[in-house]
Amino acid sequence: MRLEKRTCIAGAKGLDPWAIDALLLDVPGWTAIDGVLFREFKLPNYRATIAFANAVADIAETQNHHPEMTIDYSTCRVIWSTHSAGGALTENDFICAAKVNALYPGQASA
Repeated sequence: MRLEKRTCIAGAKGLDPWAIDALLLDVPGWTAIDGVLFREFKLPNYRATIAFANAVADIAETQNHHPEMTIDYSTCRVIWSTHSAGGALTENDFICAAKVNALYPGQASA
């Protein structure tokens, strides 16, 4: 089943580096660095950026998995990690990243 169709699970375990590398192929534009999954989204203006951030927040609430976000006029930076897994990346982070990519019309570009 495609990542964006899956649901986060409680108690997800940290992933091995090879699993992270494999899952990165399913979330274009995302980078895994130091235990976090990061992507910067460019949007046309502030209103679009806030609407995008609110849509990410809706995903976070639905999945009970919340990212760190930084917003400026036309950029929303999203960082996923799983604190309950000791700050390691879990499949939940990739599920949410895939759901966020599905929101973004330019999802194949960073």
